[in-house]
Amino acid sequence: MNDEVSHIANRILKNLPSDVSERLSPHLNMIDAHLDMKIYEPYEPITHVYFPINSIASIVASTQAGQMAEVGVVGNEGAVGIDVAMGVDKSPHQSMVQIAGPFQRIEAKHFLEEFGRCGIFHDRILNFVQKMYAQISQTTLCNRLHHVAERLPRWLLMCHDRIAGDVLPLTQEFIALMLGTSRVSVTRAAIDLQEIGYIKYVRGRITILDRPGLEDGACECYKIVKREYDREYP
Repeated sequence: MNDEVSHIANRILKNLPSDVSERLSPHLNMIDAHLDMKIYEPYEPITHVYFPINSIASIVASTQAGQMAEVGVVGNEGAVGIDVAMGVDKSPHQSMVQIAGPFQRIEAKHFLEEFGRCGIFHDRILNFVQKMYAQISQTTLCNRLHHVAERLPRWLLMCHDRIAGDVLPLTQEFIALMLGTSRVSVTRAAIDLQEIGYIKYVRGRITILDRPGLEDGACECYKIVKREYDREYP
């Protein structure tokens, strides 16, 4: 891991009591996940829980016709595969790596062993579930009411919050998929943001140039969700 991200830790795993860390550490493995890596597929067994470090995973809903849209974003504030904590071993959704990078992962059975102790780890997982509930609920409203010109800044800010640095390795095709809209709509919105000077887009890399400006251009949904995520874990 390079110097820029060496200080980053997953917030659920960070500063756990020593006894909890000692139980979890032997079962946690660091992996370097590549873009589009599938974490789990719809209705297939969830075998591991993944904790992003300087990386992002998407939770994606789809139709039988193959239409897809992102319903949740998970970075170093949370974990992917926590459906198992709710008593199920499958999800109707898909999860994939949106921005490549390091993850820590643990087998579901070892995750459940610690979760079942009903201590601080258990409480942090449930706290994150609440944050995800707020994000997914607000995203549903946002997709229904707000134009892509407001949704794109919101989504870029959410990604920016979850990785080190100002460069987001994202293509417009991927953004369109995640926002559930057309590439043409994303292209127009991205051009407008670039002309204003909020971002720079070159060959699948978006650089955030003016974050305050981007926040002004985003819909209110960004601040509503961020307020929930800024709450500290137990």
